[in-house]
Amino acid sequence: MIAQAMPEQNLQQAIHLITKDSCSALAKRLEGKIAIVTGGARGIGEATVRLFVKHGAKVVIADIDDAAGIALADSLLSSSPLVTYRHCDVSLEQDIQNLINFTISKHGRLDILFNNAGVLGNQSKHKSITDFDANEFDNIIRINVRGAALGMKYAAKVMVPRRSGCIISTASVAGIMGGLGPHAYTASKHAIVGLTKNTACELGKYGIRVNCISPFGVATSML
Repeated sequence: MIAQAMPEQNLQQAIHLITKDSCSALAKRLEGKIAIVTGGARGIGEATVRLFVKHGAKVVIADIDDAAGIALADSLLSSSPLVTYRHCDVSLEQDIQNLINFTISKHGRLDILFNNAGVLGNQSKHKSITDFDANEFDNIIRINVRGAALGMKYAAKVMVPRRSGCIISTASVAGIMGGLGPHAYTASKHAIVGLTKNTACELGKYGIRVNCISPFGVATSML
């Protein structure tokens, strides 16, 4: 009713002020938060790192592409001197444990873990199940699913005592709908959805939120 009675110019000014205030509040939502982004050197991970830094987070970039990760961290130093890069192969449990330990040693806590590292594999989307490559399947599951599960494991170890934290994983629309990706990739992303639901049920009582995102096709180097 107020909007209907308000002159158009005043209405637009009010919308502008509301939007401005909302954006300002949003910009502070991650102020001082400590975040890890795996697969953070490129693609969705890189975009997430930049957004987290923009909104005030201190970010540890984790990746196996050292050149891209270091370059990204260096490019953000003017925005946040507390952006660091750490080599991490999520298929190796020790690397993930070292990543969490490094973050705790440097920042004292962990607020956000974004399990984003993943691979598509070499099989085309329409490759027949009769051409299934068991070795490639094992590798994709090891990176996409086992890596995320280990990230959750070691993040939970430091989040549970504080009864606070947020764990996010990258799934895919291919994990919800059939026919959108290679068999191994689709299976891995479907597993992420199930793992997320199960872990959320366990960790919710400690105040830890566990979620996944399921993007459609995104123009990254993976495609």
